[in-house]
Amino acid sequence: MLKKEVLYIRKQFKLDHEKLQIYDILNVYIMKDSNEIYHYERQPFELLDREKQELHMGNFKKLLTGELDQKLFELKLHEEAENPTRILLHQGLVTGDTEEWQDLMLLLVEKMLADTKYERDTVVTFVRGQYYKPTKARNDEAEESENNEMFASPFILGSVNSTEQPRKTLLFDYVEREFKYNVIVDPIIKLSTPEQGFFYPSVTDGYSDVNRILYCSGKANDPNQHFIEEVLNAEKTVTALEERSIFEEIVKEVAEDQLDASMIASVYEEIHQVIETHEEEEPPKLDYKDIERMLTVSGVENVTEEKVERAFQTIVDDKNYEFKASSVVPKFNSKSIKITTKVATISVSPQDLKYVKQVNYQGKKSILIELDEDVVIEGFTLNTETL
Repeated sequence: MLKKEVLYIRKQFKLDHEKLQIYDILNVYIMKDSNEIYHYERQPFELLDREKQELHMGNFKKLLTGELDQKLFELKLHEEAENPTRILLHQGLVTGDTEEWQDLMLLLVEKMLADTKYERDTVVTFVRGQYYKPTKARNDEAEESENNEMFASPFILGSVNSTEQPRKTLLFDYVEREFKYNVIVDPIIKLSTPEQGFFYPSVTDGYSDVNRILYCSGKANDPNQHFIEEVLNAEKTVTALEERSIFEEIVKEVAEDQLDASMIASVYEEIHQVIETHEEEEPPKLDYKDIERMLTVSGVENVTEEKVERAFQTIVDDKNYEFKASSVVPKFNSKSIKITTKVATISVSPQDLKYVKQVNYQGKKSILIELDEDVVIEGFTLNTETL
């Protein structure tokens, strides 16, 4: 699934959007004390009060917000599990029976409750509907509307939201002219901060892929692996943060003690170049041959294909492992690299890392930064010392 495909889907989640139809909504309330379904309620989405529709739309849009491999993860669904979720979701996707769809979603909730204890009362929301995509790109010269030819993609979206108790407040009654204590005890469903959820099916090459699902995490680089493997019966995922850590370990294993800031900057520039020049739809990936080439070009000595292959085998136990290029390089055009010392934290972009050096000055380790202008601190321009 590509970033542009996620953006297209998320953009449709607006009330009265001509390219989105939501048919039914099912809300399931789980009690933390009993860890059981306390209540569930299904109804046509269009029969909800407009205020409720807006709250749910905001929740769905929030769920689908984030970077791929950080908050959003496309996962392959397995079939070998007992009562596999892929079958439940696919049946729910194709059935025209609203009762059957409800029963299938309740079975999914039962899987959630099987061996998980929830710390708070939790609400699981399911909706089913379809969104529309143009069958071909818009032709401005022929003045064709992208709405002329559309195809419908049915979907099921699930959102898991925790609850919280309302805050104790003091109110003023204008009619009685007196102060009153707020006695509301109904829990608040935190629709603005979904814990996790999913969008099924995922999209491959512009078409729905019923063998894959988009898992949505509430926090960046913190997917719920138990939910992924035991509830969704999907493959275990690796976050962008974990991939970057693995990549760094392999580079350190190969380069040993040779690395300096300019070499690291060169490696990042090589990866950025791969991303920028990649012409295929699927995001570019890096194997051990790519890493060997990049380290050699960046000035690391004694790098061989066999040495890098051995490092892959040692760190990830798979010499054929491939990194997503976008996962291992920090954001290239922003100050995404933090240099932290006990004295200060310095932020630089990957492309400017080459201007930073660690030097030995008067017997002490120091950071040397090449500058094109004077340094101004709190309005004061520093004097330039000659060492």
